[in-house]
Amino acid sequence: MIITVSGIAGSGKSTVAKLIAKGLKYKHYSVGDFMRELAKEKGISLLELSKLAENDNGEIDKELDDMQVKVGKSEDDFVIDSRLGFHFIPNAVKVFLDVELKEAAKRIFKEGRKNESNNDIEDTVKKIKIRIDSENKRYKEYYGVDYHDMGNYDIVIDTTGIKPDEIVKDIIKIIDEKFK
Repeated sequence: MIITVSGIAGSGKSTVAKLIAKGLKYKHYSVGDFMRELAKEKGISLLELSKLAENDNGEIDKELDDMQVKVGKSEDDFVIDSRLGFHFIPNAVKVFLDVELKEAAKRIFKEGRKNESNNDIEDTVKKIKIRIDSENKRYKEYYGVDYHDMGNYDIVIDTTGIKPDEIVKDIIKIIDEKFK
């Protein structure tokens, strides 16, 4: 079984995906980690990479997309946190994690991500909105896809105020009931 986990920045995608993978003894992949590594290699912030991706004729996005397609076709029993995993790995169980923007900003700010400079919660909210707009623009232009359309997903959970372990327990229960 393949499970994709999507959601906005700060929704808990990476944390939840890692915990699901651990609980099911599956491999874990993260497109977010790949993006952060790519930004680091280029010596720019994640926000700058997103802006660069808007104007590079899809080269950055293509790298990320090709990786997902390849893994989706060649492997099984893994979890991937990826905003577009549902699109590139259609045979997966598709999960979307929703969250209130202010909660997402608090999580990101508290985490102190090395490649993201955030001055305070309000600044972080602003940067999340810019990133969402950037991603929406590219995803609609390149693929005609809106990753905020809940019709794309099998499971949707609002993570605001819920601990990751509880979210994972709910997801695994739904998967056991509906997909096994």
